[in-house]
Amino acid sequence: MPNIRTLTPEAGRIDTVRLRTYDAGRLARCAVDPAQPWWRRQACVEALAGRVPQARVGELLACVRDTQDNGTIRKALLGLLSDRAELLPWLRHEDRRREEAYGMREAVLGARGALGDLSAAAELATLAFSPWWTRRAAGEAGLDALTDRHGAQAVLAELAEGRPEDRAVAVRMRDRAGEDVTHALADPDPGVAHLAQSLLTSPDSPDRLRAYLVGAPTADAALWAAYALHRLTDDAAPVRAVYEALGRPRVEVEGLDEELRRAIVHEYGPECEKQSDPRWRIEALCTQPPPAPDEERQLARATAALAAAGLAPRTPLSCGEAHRQGGGTYHVIGYGEGGRSEVFISTLGPFAGNHEDDPAARAALEPAGFRWIDGPTGAVRVTGLGVYYFGAREPLDVSTLLFYWQD
Repeated sequence: MPNIRTLTPEAGRIDTVRLRTYDAGRLARCAVDPAQPWWRRQACVEALAGRVPQARVGELLACVRDTQDNGTIRKALLGLLSDRAELLPWLRHEDRRREEAYGMREAVLGARGALGDLSAAAELATLAFSPWWTRRAAGEAGLDALTDRHGAQAVLAELAEGRPEDRAVAVRMRDRAGEDVTHALADPDPGVAHLAQSLLTSPDSPDRLRAYLVGAPTADAALWAAYALHRLTDDAAPVRAVYEALGRPRVEVEGLDEELRRAIVHEYGPECEKQSDPRWRIEALCTQPPPAPDEERQLARATAALAAAGLAPRTPLSCGEAHRQGGGTYHVIGYGEGGRSEVFISTLGPFAGNHEDDPAARAALEPAGFRWIDGPTGAVRVTGLGVYYFGAREPLDVSTLLFYWQD
């Protein structure tokens, strides 16, 4: 006869179908047993969905409240028991703000939303506006639960109109109710306007956007409308028409010349972060990208130039190979004694550089057709263009964008 151990012999080998029919009391006992591996306990929690044994509720709630227990299990149990009203005082306690387990604060807020706690609305709105999809999903689910229980107006009454995240909630609620959100394209916060354009997906949205463009209240609103119209129709002509009518607007960056700008805008503009200025997206749609370099020839040329200068180059590696994980927009060529020095060759164009601003490498590569990115040029920050980089989504400098690596 199977038991919990035979149904969960190791991580990744869980008989979920049979576990869902196993005795609920024994599953609950395993779920709260700290001597069991976390993955077995989690499997037991998941198998309890919809059939929590009343006799074990106290033990399960105690495990949720035990801040010394495994955070993954506590979060799973919190989701399982999110209908237990007796949890609410603990969930609302100020100590929950100091929870250290990864994702626990989000889970606490989600549970407060599921229990109808309107006082969580503002924090849930902040979560729902997060660039991290897991946090955003938790915030949206909590707000939806509050709305289903209390109605949209009661939730909105808890929010301050001055915060972008609160206006974003109002936009989502209007869309959820089947109302038009085109007006929010004029919101002064790019994140709110980006949300509004992303929600315009109905068959009549293209016609509404065309009508909106006739009298768009601001230049940014027109740009967002044009961007959404292109997303829906894949027709670049209306975008170019707006771009020309507005005088080819763009974010001016001191120290960023046209060669660097073209390489950066066409690499990062199309998928930039939601808080980015819409001008970067439109510029990427309406201008010609630079010719893609022949990476193999470019690397061969760089290697030959370094060799001719007596710098003993090694075989080029992609930045992912050099870091042993990830990827990005450059190759690494080790050179010098033991290959301890490195030069970077961008995949975005004929750009080269290194951390030391080595004059010998520069003298070798510039005659071979490479543009050396020196310290001042590399330090120019490309404002208004949010790019994901190790958890942050802020504007980066030229050097980081040309020689970008992400694990």
